Amino acid sequence: MNPTQAANFLMAHDDYLILTHVRPDGDTIGCAAGLCLCLRQLEKKAWVLPNPETTALFAPYLEGLLAPEGYQPGTVVAVDMAARGLFPENAKVYLDRVDLTIDHHPSQEFYAKETCLDAGRAACGEIVYDIARRLGPITPEMGRALYVAVSTDCGGFVYSNTDAQTHRVAADLIDSGFDLYPVNRRHFRTKSFKRLRLEGLLAAGLELRDGGTTGLVYLTLDMLAQVEAREEDVEDIAAFVGQVEGVKNGVTLRELKPGEWKLSLRTDPGDLNASAVCALLGGGGHAAAAGATFPARSREEARDKVLDAIGQVRHG
Repeated sequence: MNPTQAANFLMAHDDYLILTHVRPDGDTIGCAAGLCLCLRQLEKKAWVLPNPETTALFAPYLEGLLAPEGYQPGTVVAVDMAARGLFPENAKVYLDRVDLTIDHHPSQEFYAKETCLDAGRAACGEIVYDIARRLGPITPEMGRALYVAVSTDCGGFVYSNTDAQTHRVAADLIDSGFDLYPVNRRHFRTKSFKRLRLEGLLAAGLELRDGGTTGLVYLTLDMLAQVEAREEDVEDIAAFVGQVEGVKNGVTLRELKPGEWKLSLRTDPGDLNASAVCALLGGGGHAAAAGATFPARSREEARDKVLDAIGQVRHG
């Protein structure tokens, strides 16, 4: 579906439940909130399925939008969810009954009955905006939610996925009338002390390879416990290593639980295709930003698996 077809689909249905992905970020939460508000403006019944992993950083955008216990949806929509493996535990009951997925990942698995996909967009929020503006005016509340979606997924408009269209969408959302300064301060100008301590630990353990163009950092359970970090303290921490001068490709390996690691890979897509690397480890994403979760008994084994995947992509 294109955005016009998706808008027509949304007009024709009702009783919505909107799903967000595991370890929810600003894009999936902002899209869910913005779309829910848009549907309610059309006098549709719409709720967002509570996501148990939503952090305090993003929870305020869902205030008043979370589905009550026992709600039975007529139409299920997933936002920013490329794969079945991204469904939270409480959303798995809807795996085979998603009516519409709105997404921007080239690794989309097409699990839904209908899919509105544009892999060329920096954020799913851009696509939801394209749909929402066809359905009516963008209110300040919708604008704020979708601005969070767009701005956080391109790192405050500094990631390589940012283009002129991204800025045009952001400008239109700002024009909706919400207060921009506290949103930007919350997401791009403020770090908790625990986050700063974590970044210090990451810097201390930084490994540089390939003449300094590839950087690897490790975020272990012991490190998180050492600073008593919460989930919101590690939001977008994969961007940290890419701030090191000379690093083109940043590897962040996070220990999720003993024996399980999450790779977040941020690359110069002209040098290394992040999605191709992560696909070898069971994940996916974009050419410049991708992720995967895989088993490894130690951080050394996790590192070796990632380096082997990078080598396969580079050398065929």
